[in-house]
Amino acid sequence: MTTHCDLCKLLAAPPAEVLVWRDARLAVILVDEPGYPGFTRVVWHGHVREMTDLAPAERDHVMRTVWAVEEAQRATLAPHKINVASFGNMTPHVHWHVIPRYTDDAHFPNPTWGAKQREHDAAAIAARAALLPALRAAIIEKLK
Repeated sequence: MTTHCDLCKLLAAPPAEVLVWRDARLAVILVDEPGYPGFTRVVWHGHVREMTDLAPAERDHVMRTVWAVEEAQRATLAPHKINVASFGNMTPHVHWHVIPRYTDDAHFPNPTWGAKQREHDAAAIAARAALLPALRAAIIEKLK
């Protein structure tokens, strides 16, 4: 862990409401992104910039975890689409964003960081946020 790395700090002491699951190599965390309940990241513990820096078995572990999160989101949240992306331009941790998307979300069909298309629907967001305990349980079940 380094003291200047936001992901290291988060992984060292993740709040209970953020941490969904972890093992010795990676963690699944919920992201507090306004308007996007269920936005999840799969984060490799160590400072590794690229997937190809990992051994093949480690890459497989990361992607099996990403796909398990996606499956849990689809089963629990019933989104229109799931966005799966790996950026990490500023953070030296392999990490994948797994984002449930809906045709009524504020940015759809643009990426969540793109131009806003409409205001958030507070009732829809509240209904989706109410499903977070079930999403946590589904992710944990898939990763047993």
